[in-house]
Amino acid sequence: MHASRRISDIECLRGVAVIFVILFHARNSLFPWKIPAWDHIFDNYFSLWPGVDLFFAISGFVIARTLLPSLRQCESSLEFVRAVLVFWVRRVWRLLPSAWLWLLIMLAGSAAFNRSGVFDTFHANFESTIAGMLSIANVRFAAGFKQFGYGVSTHYWSLSLEEQFYLVLPLLVFLSRRWLAVAVLAITFGVFLLPQTTLLMTFRVHAILVGVLLAIFSEQAAHALFEPVVLRSHRALGLVALVVLLGFISSLAVFGQLIVSHNVDVIAVLCGALVLIASYDRDYLFPYPVLQRVLGWIGSRSYALYLVHLFAFVVTREFWFRTVPAGTVFTSTYTLRFVATGLFLLVALAELNYRFVERPLRKYGKDAAARLARRPLFGMPAATGQDATVSADMLIEREAPAAP
Repeated sequence: MHASRRISDIECLRGVAVIFVILFHARNSLFPWKIPAWDHIFDNYFSLWPGVDLFFAISGFVIARTLLPSLRQCESSLEFVRAVLVFWVRRVWRLLPSAWLWLLIMLAGSAAFNRSGVFDTFHANFESTIAGMLSIANVRFAAGFKQFGYGVSTHYWSLSLEEQFYLVLPLLVFLSRRWLAVAVLAITFGVFLLPQTTLLMTFRVHAILVGVLLAIFSEQAAHALFEPVVLRSHRALGLVALVVLLGFISSLAVFGQLIVSHNVDVIAVLCGALVLIASYDRDYLFPYPVLQRVLGWIGSRSYALYLVHLFAFVVTREFWFRTVPAGTVFTSTYTLRFVATGLFLLVALAELNYRFVERPLRKYGKDAAARLARRPLFGMPAATGQDATVSADMLIEREAPAAP
């Protein structure tokens, strides 16, 4: 399996992950009223916050699957540095422009479109904007959990964690060299043994590490032995496996559940199981073309959907607050209007970001990385001809978008 090839099931899993996160946040961010049936189900039986962990597992797998082979081909430390810089340049242009754009838009909204106060205070948004731009939003989120307002960019904690992962992984590869698998396995076991505190929850690399281990494992001959070939002849079983695993994941995520104490560990392993099935690139989990097209479209825009969804929700609330007569108490009778407005804003804003920000700047980042690959670095001659092309294309843009 070529490391640069896009895997259909992985793309669809991204779509599932972002749907989980959007629905989880809709409960408190879109609707200003209580929904008894929704609250009963998601307080007692299922919760959807592990969409983030599924995204982490995907990211760990896809990033490691594309980055590690290119780093292993480096014959010197300087070549290693060049490969890492090429990777970072592409990641920066892939992620930061969109992330910073929406941080600034949310900050502007908190100042100019916040009569209802749904954006929180301008000061809270200002501080969270700085934390997001410095990729330390998870640190601020943990420090201020339920103690002070965070603004509209609470979801940026996971982006910051992903960006920290992109910095640390190459360093870990450099230090461990041929012992990388052992090092990642040891770190994973260590992380799994840690108590689940608020700080750990905003630094929960459990699923990311599982994804990295799966990427390493996918290069081994033993990977073929675990292929669920039974799903090839019984297509519906793949969809059943998906639903069952997602059901287990969401049931373990209920706060206060008494099923297992270290639920984040088990959730990470189950997310890894989904990524493992998807890694065989045979459409096992999403065997039907219609499902592939819908979730594939959502997955391709999952980063944009993730960035804009909270903004779309609070703008919906502010819009209806300004539209209805003063003093109106919102109840479930407004559900259709809120859902329609929020969904329209979500899809429209995500599509605009995908077409006019993500895609052009992704191409620019790819070109910038190619120029860097051909440029002399610290006295090391530049790559030329086919070598330069290979160096630039080794990190072809198949990495997972940042997690929700």
